[in-house]
Order: sequence, then C-alpha cells, then structure tokens
Amino acid sequence: MKLPRDLSGRQLADGLCRKWGYREAHQMGSHIVLETEQPKPQRIAIPAHKTLKVGTLNAILRAVSSHKGTSKQAILDSICG
Repeated sequence: MKLPRDLSGRQLADGLCRKWGYREAHQMGSHIVLETEQPKPQRIAIPAHKTLKVGTLNAILRAVSSHKGTSKQAILDSICG
C-alpha cells in the first residue's frame, strides 16, 4: 500500500467525518480533534498541515483501522478514491 504524499490534514479529517462516523470536536492550535462513539468512544488528533508526513498519516490510519475493525487501505480508498 502506497500512502499519498499530498493529503492534507483537513482533507483527512473531512473524509473521516463524511465516511467513518467521526465528528469534529474542536481545533486546538494546529490540530483538529475528531471523536466518534461507534463502536466505542475514541478521540484522535490530526495536524492541520498542508501535507501530512507519511509516518503521521500511517499512524492515524492504523489507529482508525484498529478502532473500526477494517484495513488501512479501505479507509484510504474511501477518502482518496
């Protein structure tokens, strides 16, 4: 799986809100805080940068995929594809 090099924090946050049941709780500085209650409560902070570093994107996708019980590729396809 090749991660995109041009995905912004805002695009990732919007995609997670639209497709995966997250909602924007607030923004603290340069980080967007998302939360969900499905299947259990989770909060995740996403840097609001123009482009996310590959390691940061991978860590966020890993956290979301383990919480939602799906693959990182499925999440990435729903956001970018």
